[in-house]
Amino acid sequence: MKNFILLLMLSVFLACSNQDDYTNTEEVTEENENFSAIPVYNHAYIENYEVDQLAYIALNATNAYVLVDPFEDNVAESIAEIKANGNQIAAYISIGTGEDWRDDFNELQPFLTTEQWAEWPGEYFVNTTTTGIIDVMKARIDKIADLGFDWVEFDNMDWALYDETRETYGIEVSKEQGIAYYQELCNYVHEKGMKCMAKNFVENAEDFDGVTYESYNDEKNWWDTSGAQSFLDDEKLVIIIHYNESNCNQVYTDYQAIYNEDLSFICEDTTVKKYLHYNE
Repeated sequence: MKNFILLLMLSVFLACSNQDDYTNTEEVTEENENFSAIPVYNHAYIENYEVDQLAYIALNATNAYVLVDPFEDNVAESIAEIKANGNQIAAYISIGTGEDWRDDFNELQPFLTTEQWAEWPGEYFVNTTTTGIIDVMKARIDKIADLGFDWVEFDNMDWALYDETRETYGIEVSKEQGIAYYQELCNYVHEKGMKCMAKNFVENAEDFDGVTYESYNDEKNWWDTSGAQSFLDDEKLVIIIHYNESNCNQVYTDYQAIYNEDLSFICEDTTVKKYLHYNE
């Protein structure tokens, strides 16, 4: 009888141990599955066709990365509604140029080149980063944080890294100063409780939380592949936004073959003339 009781107790103990092991394995699996591709919506800028409209985003976007221009009309009023669906909302800012339609352009102008960027009328490259421009950019970030954003996406953060651009526009900022500049701004974004999204490259951007690459019909995967893969390996958000494409599905398949299924993808379709959204 005593032996039977001991065997019974041993069976119960082993069953509980196995259950604990199963539970722990399940928890680890769920944790690993937390990182995966998410949908992307873009209201911030037009490449060839219309952007995702705010009403469309509010109705359709769920658990997505949503990029908007934080200072555009009607955006502030839409933030709460968009975030209610589990979306992460990102604020677009250009840190490598000053745009003459911004409210703070007069404050930025002393730190900009006098010749406007030929590709984008109304934009002027940042010419110095060691003076008051940091304070102007931090003031922007303060406003973005107050509006309730989750991310800040840094456009034109590589403006000072290319010799041809620096020579053409007489940019005085050195490559080292340009890197220190966006690192300081990213640190400040983190201090304000938000995440940093790099744009088109990740050189010396290890502290950034994600990266977006702009891809084109005639120029795919032009960036440093190892940099993009390193962000995926670190379980950081990697987005490819592909423009002017007649076969978005094939391009998405091609990119998944290069990287993996954790890649987030959005594609500007030439047939419907708007963005197609993946990873829904």
